[in-house]
Amino acid sequence: MNNRFFITTAIDYANGLPHIGHALEKIGADTIARYRRHRGDSVHFLMGMDEHGLKIAQSAAAAGVSPIEWTTRLAGEWRAAWQLLDISYDDFIRTTEPRHAVGVYEMIRRIRENGDLYQATYAGFYCVGCEAYKSEDDLVDGHCPEHPSREIQWLEEENWFFRLSAYRDRLRALVTESDFVRPESRRNEVLRMIDEIKDISVSRAGLKWGIRWPDEPETAVYVWLDALTNYLSATGFPAEGYERLWPADLHVVGKDIIRFHCVYWPAMLMSAGVETPRGVWAHGWMTMSGGKISKSEGGTIGIPAAVERHGADAFRYFVLREVPWDSDGNFSWDRLAERDTSELANDLGNLANRTLSMIHRYRGGVVPEAPATTELDQIAKETVEKYLERMDRLALHEAAAAVFELVSRANSFVESRAPWKLARDPANAGSLDETLASLARALGVVSGLLHPFMPGRMGELWTSLGTSETIPPFEDLASLDLTGRTVSMGAVLFPRPELAK
Repeated sequence: MNNRFFITTAIDYANGLPHIGHALEKIGADTIARYRRHRGDSVHFLMGMDEHGLKIAQSAAAAGVSPIEWTTRLAGEWRAAWQLLDISYDDFIRTTEPRHAVGVYEMIRRIRENGDLYQATYAGFYCVGCEAYKSEDDLVDGHCPEHPSREIQWLEEENWFFRLSAYRDRLRALVTESDFVRPESRRNEVLRMIDEIKDISVSRAGLKWGIRWPDEPETAVYVWLDALTNYLSATGFPAEGYERLWPADLHVVGKDIIRFHCVYWPAMLMSAGVETPRGVWAHGWMTMSGGKISKSEGGTIGIPAAVERHGADAFRYFVLREVPWDSDGNFSWDRLAERDTSELANDLGNLANRTLSMIHRYRGGVVPEAPATTELDQIAKETVEKYLERMDRLALHEAAAAVFELVSRANSFVESRAPWKLARDPANAGSLDETLASLARALGVVSGLLHPFMPGRMGELWTSLGTSETIPPFEDLASLDLTGRTVSMGAVLFPRPELAK
């Protein structure tokens, strides 16, 4: 491909520690970023922290520290969690950084110059949990559906408003004439939001913790105008050369913040005369017992706990295999242990161990020459094609499933060919070479295709095949030749876990 690819995740709100519910988005975005790098793209992967707003000021006060001390501490905890999960981001922006404030002030200046800011009184409901204004229609039994345990607030204050309603037609064209909103199932939801849009408040009177509104020291920039601009300020905007990265190719966000990313954000950019992102992917939720895992609603399982039990790669694989990338999926320790045992330890781990052991036992550890291909090679070639098609449309769970179908077929190939029987008769030497070489190639394809999902273990498997080179472009895996490579037997790839309950 050799294209520039700028991918972002939502920046996380610094009012608590990361938990497994946050991992879905970050692991998915990292897998996409790694996939694009393997295909030859120049990838820039942005993550960060949202560090302003009333909720953060309240959390800092409860902890007895200043807001900046609180957010600095939390930023360190979140970055440590992403390191545990081997998330390969290129930049990590905090909204308390000076470079970010520069971008926010430039956005405000441009929107004001375009005539899209005016002052008016806001009177309505406000959810501190969402840091968002709510209409009566948004509430369920008088509460925000995202934060039902919090009391909704009624606010009346003089604010600055953004003339969002002026962009209804342009937003509708953006959504209907391109694949800006993905997956497709989210598009009608966004179109309904566009039909119902009203001008929005973009400032908060009296809020002490936030970027100051220009020339109004007692007023803060509303947290969503502040937060959304991170994607742009991280490029160096408005300094010359920010277009080297902008526009973003893909914003990866949760479905609960689709309004902000698919309605508010592109309209603000249109007003500021900045190109809109090329796409937004709104993934579903990781659930537990039928409900969303969130900080305020029961998110108590930390990422270190999951990694300690099963390892980063097994957890990464489970999350993307169990939770469809375009909808919700449930988390349970039992289900994680089952997939770790059956698919990773029994299927993939056993295939790797048997293949490498037989090459050592029957051919001195060297992959034999075998000009003829087998039915397994054809299956591997078809798997590469399926995988590329599914990854290109961001069906991550389907791509992983395609690779494990190859693993299953390879294990069946071992049973049908029975190399241990072929080895008993020298007359079968050619068939044995053909079988072992084909199995080695299949392992190479599996390790390459699964590398974005499980970079640690699949990197080890790739190296065990005697390859000192990096994994080649995915298209080249279908014609992989490992003849003459000396394989190595390392530690067990996926040790069988004890059932975790």
